[in-house]
This record gives sequence, C-alpha cells and structure tokens, in this order.
Amino acid sequence: MKLASLKGGRDGRLVVVSNDLTRYTDAARVAPTLQAALDDWDKCEAGLRELAQGLETGSVPVERFHERECASPLPRAYQWADGSAYINHVELVRKARGAEVPESFYEDPLMYQGGSDSFLGPRDDIVMAQDEGWGVDMEAEIAVVTGDVPMGVTPEEAKDHIRLIMLVNDVSLRGLIPGELAKGFGFFQSKPSSAFSPVAVTPDALGEAWDGGAVHLPLLVRYNGEPFGQANAGKDLTFNFPQLIAHAAKTRPLSAGTIIGSGTVSNKLDGGPGKAIAEGGDGYSCIAEIRMIETIYEGEAKTPFMKFGDTVEIKMKDGEGRSIFGAISQTVAKYERK
Repeated sequence: MKLASLKGGRDGRLVVVSNDLTRYTDAARVAPTLQAALDDWDKCEAGLRELAQGLETGSVPVERFHERECASPLPRAYQWADGSAYINHVELVRKARGAEVPESFYEDPLMYQGGSDSFLGPRDDIVMAQDEGWGVDMEAEIAVVTGDVPMGVTPEEAKDHIRLIMLVNDVSLRGLIPGELAKGFGFFQSKPSSAFSPVAVTPDALGEAWDGGAVHLPLLVRYNGEPFGQANAGKDLTFNFPQLIAHAAKTRPLSAGTIIGSGTVSNKLDGGPGKAIAEGGDGYSCIAEIRMIETIYEGEAKTPFMKFGDTVEIKMKDGEGRSIFGAISQTVAKYERK
C-alpha cells in the first residue's frame, strides 16, 4: 500500500496512491491526514487497504496523481530522530580528521533529534537565507515511520511497530556543524528542514526487498542531472531499523508518527572507501563523503558544496525499474522573506 499527503493545511490531505504512482483516491472517509491514520492504525489500516485494492481494480473514484502536488507524507511530525546506520560514513568523516572511530560506535548507534515541525515537500526548494558559505549538502537516506512504541522495546519487538517506509533528503549545513558540535550540545542550526519522498509505503509493498530491517535496493541520487550515487541501502549496515528504534525507545516511549532515519546510505568498495560512479564505484549519497576521500588521499577537499541553482534528485526503483516512492527533486534557492 502507498500513501501520500497532498498539500493543503498544515498536515496535508491523505490519499491512497496506486502501485504505479499514476492515480490516487481520497482517504477522507478513513482518515483525513496520515497522522490521524497512524494514531488509530489498528482501525484505519483495513479501510486504507480496501481503498488501495479498489484503486487497482477501478472500483473507487480516482484522480491523476502528480508528485509535484505532494507535501512530505508527514508534513510535520511529533518526532524525527536520525541515526547513523552506515558506519562507513562515520569512519570516513573521522579518518579525514585523523581520528579513530570509538569501538562503542559499532555497538551503540549514533542518533540525533532533528526538527520536525516543518518538513519540506519533495519538490520544494532548499531555501537558504545566506550565501553558500554555510556548506549546503544533501544526505540521501531511508526512513521508517512507527506506530506507538513502548519504552524498552527489543529490536525483535520493534519490527512489528514499523508502519511505513520512505526516502529522505536530510539537508545539512556542513559549514555550521563544527561550531555547533564544539559546544557539546549537538545539531540545531546546521540541520534545517528535511524533505521526504512523495509516497510512503507499507513494508509489504517492497516485497523481497524488505527483510524486516532494511531495504535491499540501490538508492539513486542525481546531482545537477548527473548520476551521483547508487549505494545499496541493504549493504554495509552496522544497525538495522529495529535496532535504531530500540535505541530511540530505550528511555522513553515513541508516539505514533515517529520518524526514524538511517543516516547517509554509504557503501564500502573492496573493504575501503567507495568510488565515484564514473570510476566504477557506487558513488555517494552526500557531498561530504567525496570531500573526506579527497582529504584522505589528496590532502585537501576540492569538491564544493551545493550552490544556488544546484539540483538533487533522490529516488529508488524496484527490480523492474519502476519508481517505488516517487522522487525527491529539489533546487537550492535564495530565501526571500515574505
């Protein structure tokens, strides 16, 4: 089953989307918004699945689905916590500054709590109030949306609390990160609004690509129209989603609609750092990784961060080449206060 939120109001309008992403039917008779459906999932799921089946058989009213009309599936959420499941990304960042990765990082996930009150739509611009000196970077990731999760849940139990899966562009301002981390209190200004894919899907919609903890498909990134990354989201994980959920719920319950991110999808190549697609590798899911590799092997970072007018597209295709979640497609633009 595939769900989306069309723009309208603060929380959008919930619709059920066809498997081929061409049609939708309104879900108002089941739930007005995705958050409302998640709050009462045990009752709403059956009604939404009935609509999804009717959409495929033609027994419900349909309209043409346009990804550009979508907000993020959850335009705002009660909680957005982003992990770092792909330790290769962390290893590169630390190696570039001559630091070792603590052993605990392989046993205890890194996670930060991001702002969740104003997510970007999948086709919204990444707007910056200042020049590109802030170091604008994309981070292509996978995320899951949970139902209510009790405190102290185990990873095995956490599998049953995953309701939906979607893609993320976790925008980062690399130029602001060092100063914030030096304060010892974590990210805030350096993590502006993130964007999510037009569509969120239930785990069963991924078929064999979903193993209960990870999506085993390439995450496709294009930067300024050129292939940039195709790292497989099911490879080189140190932590899967049930482990990340259990980590987040160690000392608190999680409310329905909590979003848990994977962190930047990052693959190794022959046991070492990845390579650009043009060089026979799977590329990257963020610019920072290229810069780290340049620093390690050439002594300095050369690839610039994003500038006004630069574009990024993030999507994922199934085994037959069909888009699963629709595309995040964004342009960096100057913020104009209204």
